[in-house]
Parts: sequence; structure tokens; C-alpha cells
Amino acid sequence: MNAAAFFSRWRVRLGYPLAIAVLIFARPTPGSIVSGALVGIAGLLVRAYAAGYLHKQEILTMTGPYAYTRNPLYLGSALLVLGTGIAAHSWISALLLWGYFALFYFVVMRREEQELGAQHGRAFDVYARTVPLFLPRLRPVNAEIAGRAAFSYAQYKKNREYRAAIGFLVVLVVLFSRWFIGLKFPE
Repeated sequence: MNAAAFFSRWRVRLGYPLAIAVLIFARPTPGSIVSGALVGIAGLLVRAYAAGYLHKQEILTMTGPYAYTRNPLYLGSALLVLGTGIAAHSWISALLLWGYFALFYFVVMRREEQELGAQHGRAFDVYARTVPLFLPRLRPVNAEIAGRAAFSYAQYKKNREYRAAIGFLVVLVVLFSRWFIGLKFPE
């Protein structure tokens, strides 16, 4: 198995022990939880918006948020990581989260780029030249194309994006519980 396949296959599985480590090192406060939740909600909204446009393995999605960045789901994930780090109120937790995100998602994005290029050929090459990989443009390259399709709640459900919201809610509940009962782990 090559490195890209390893990162794609193991990114979710290795996320569970990472979450445990993040929660062990967390030192949440009510303020950090609320602040982190607000940033995380922004990430969930970005992910939900993107999932309502994404037709995995069917078409090359270039409308909606995909007219601004080729990876709006991962941009939303970055905001979730930032929100979780803020809520955890621990530089160790934040470092673990950002290290994991930077390592895994950079490799995963590049692998997906290769797969999309192989699947969609020239159409993807043109798209990739005009729309940034991660950080969004302020305006879509082609407003007509950007607005061609509409958000689909059915597509959001098909992509099972609600799972990110459930996961983030669980993290916030655990962090709140840690703060509420005053659970301390050795530093």
C-alpha cells in the first residue's frame, strides 16, 4: 500500500485514538467551549453547504461552494478542527489536531486530485487551474457556472454529512462534562 492509500484508508480510524488524546489533554472552560462551538458550527455549515452540492463519483462538482474552492468539505473540517482546539483549551490538543489535519488531509486532497484528474480529464484540469485547492477565492471564476445548481437537502442526506454534526456535538458534550465534573488528568 502506498502512502496516499494508507492516509486515505486510515484517516478516520486513527481519528478515534487522536480524539481520546485530545480529550485527555483538554482543559475546557465554559468560555472556550462556547467559543469553540461557534467556530465549529461555522465549519459544520460550510460542510453541510458543500455536501448539498457534492455528487461523489457521479459528476465533477463545480457549483455552489466548489466554485470558490475545490475542497469546501475539508475547509469546513479545518474550521471544525480549529473549533475543537479552541473548545479543548489546550495547546497540546490543538497541536495534535492541527498536526493530524495537516498531515492526513494534505495527502488525501492530493490523492483525490489525481483520481478526479483520471476520471474527468481535461474538465478537471481546467477546473483545477482556475479554482484554488483549499483556501477559497472571494468570487467564483464563473458566476454563471457557480449558480447553475441548487443546494439539495436530499444530496446532503445521501452524503451522510449529519454525522459530522453528531461527532462535533459528542466532543462538545464530553468537553462540557470534563469541565462540569472537574475531571483532571496528569499534565
